[in-house]
Amino acid sequence: MAEANLPAGYRRLAHDRLGSTNEEAIARARVGDPGRLWVTTVEQTEGRGRRGRVWRSGKGNHHASLLLIDPAPREVAATLSFAAGVALHRALTDLAGPSAGKRLRLKWPNDLLCDGQKVAGLLVEGEALPSGRFAVVTGIGVNCVDHPEIEALYPAGDLAALGIRVDAEQLFLRLAQTFDEEIGIWDGGRGFAATRKRWVERALGFGGPIRVSLPDRTIQGRLETLDPGGRLVVIGADGRRETISAGDVFFGVGA
Repeated sequence: MAEANLPAGYRRLAHDRLGSTNEEAIARARVGDPGRLWVTTVEQTEGRGRRGRVWRSGKGNHHASLLLIDPAPREVAATLSFAAGVALHRALTDLAGPSAGKRLRLKWPNDLLCDGQKVAGLLVEGEALPSGRFAVVTGIGVNCVDHPEIEALYPAGDLAALGIRVDAEQLFLRLAQTFDEEIGIWDGGRGFAATRKRWVERALGFGGPIRVSLPDRTIQGRLETLDPGGRLVVIGADGRRETISAGDVFFGVGA
């Protein structure tokens, strides 16, 4: 049943405790859920990030995943993460104010930083279903009141400790609205040029020094842009442009 406090056509499955909202959303897809389903939980015990990194999170933080069925051609579905990042930045800015919004920066490919600390992560996952359809799940976790002690590329933090007060439930309701709006702009990947521009405006590091750690080498140079596929374009020390589709990214002087 659709909920009055969600955008038209969306539903919500709310839990007190889950291992992973992404896993629950994918499980619902496997048994035929039509999509536009938000899965939320008060506490998440086995959340995961990129490359299988564990992201456990307790009460008072934000844990939600949106299930969509066939939202875009499979080859461009992953670019939905950029729409999600813009939506999250907008929602937090709406709730906490413009001064807080200026401190929040999106970091490629799927993090949100505040004053250099990771306060949120996004994870888009896809799965081909037996029906022939394609399920896409976007998980969004935000450290509203505390943060896990984990090994991460950037130090983890939480909004409350950084002086930004945001209620997790209010954040979810605002995010449900902004994400629906950004999905409309993204338009199944057809509007990614507009989404890309909106993401870059809220992102960290463009025009500045960057270091990218790859499995076989390290690239150092200047971050130039985001290409039409959502990949980073880096100008190396030798002046050559390199396109980065995956890697651990570090910004700043001495990168």
